[in-house]
Amino acid sequence: MRKIEFFRHSIEETDIERVSAVLRSLFLTTGKEVGEFEEKFSSYSGRKHTVGLTSCTAALHLSLISLGIGTGDEVITTPMSFCATANAVLHAGAVPVFVDVEKETGNMNADLIESAVTKKTKAIIPVHLYGQMCDMKKIRTVADKYDLKIIEDAAHAVEASRDGVRAGQLSESACFSFYATKNITSGEGGAICTDSEALAETVRMSRLHGIDKGASERYSKRFQQYDMPLLGWKYNMDNIHAALLIGQLERIDTLWERRRKVWDVYKEFLRDIEGVETLTTVPGARHAMHLFTVLVAAEKRDPLLWSLQEKGIGVAVNFKPIHLLKYYKERFGYREGDYPVAEEIGKRTISLPFYPSLKEEEVRFVAAALKSEIEK
Repeated sequence: MRKIEFFRHSIEETDIERVSAVLRSLFLTTGKEVGEFEEKFSSYSGRKHTVGLTSCTAALHLSLISLGIGTGDEVITTPMSFCATANAVLHAGAVPVFVDVEKETGNMNADLIESAVTKKTKAIIPVHLYGQMCDMKKIRTVADKYDLKIIEDAAHAVEASRDGVRAGQLSESACFSFYATKNITSGEGGAICTDSEALAETVRMSRLHGIDKGASERYSKRFQQYDMPLLGWKYNMDNIHAALLIGQLERIDTLWERRRKVWDVYKEFLRDIEGVETLTTVPGARHAMHLFTVLVAAEKRDPLLWSLQEKGIGVAVNFKPIHLLKYYKERFGYREGDYPVAEEIGKRTISLPFYPSLKEEEVRFVAAALKSEIEK
């Protein structure tokens, strides 16, 4: 049977060689390669500081903690995301407060944020869904009015911009993921970008238990005693993961251009299939094109998923709304109907195979299979 994987990474031999060089060296944990990656990522993102971490979840958690957000505080975010977004708020001791999303994009509806603000609200976490940024200018206006922090969940949006704004430009920090299926990947990994030196330094210490000198400083230079100014966690990126990312970051625009071509082929082949819709790319946006998702009738969605899988086509659902997950329903009393737009997308969405090496004839096969099944 033919097999079209949901995702294939873009790791090349040069990346493997760079990792091999690290493995043949003495120092495996946070050191030279992490520093090189952080410098290159800052240059690419246009932000002053990057701190490499173990995941985007760690980046969200440390951003919240470092900004003083914790017990008794509320953080406004979206239910249309992976559970990690809201989980990080809970891990910080705060409470996530959801607002519904835009029907056209799936992104947080910025017009609904102000009505969710209370005296307990301390921050907003917009999620740039599938690779398209939220309306950050509008969100920044609300944040400034109520003296709120903004922490961007940019897990899908390394390459994205909107209205001339990049992730991290209008926020206290932007959090990125390098998970196995992301546009650049180290299997697991994450980072924050920020223009705040104070925030970057706090996160840098917090990723290593709260101590003020990392292993590379303690063991590769003249000995310096370390101290622990704050209580931290174990979230530091290591040289092995960083080495995987450096080359991909150098090729990131080439990889994006290849995905754009695959994106356009999908749009062409799906255009005339009745019962298949795609979300909108807003004017003035550079979509990072992380996931290619379609919307189908809710009652057909799961049978379509199963049929495509039986044909050897990898598919996924991004996402089941967070408020309908068992833990959130039981803890906070959420029910269906609370956020109807997010729920509609959650019931109708299918993520199709999408990556730079996907061939046109593979896209044609996926589109034909989708058409065949949806017309039954």
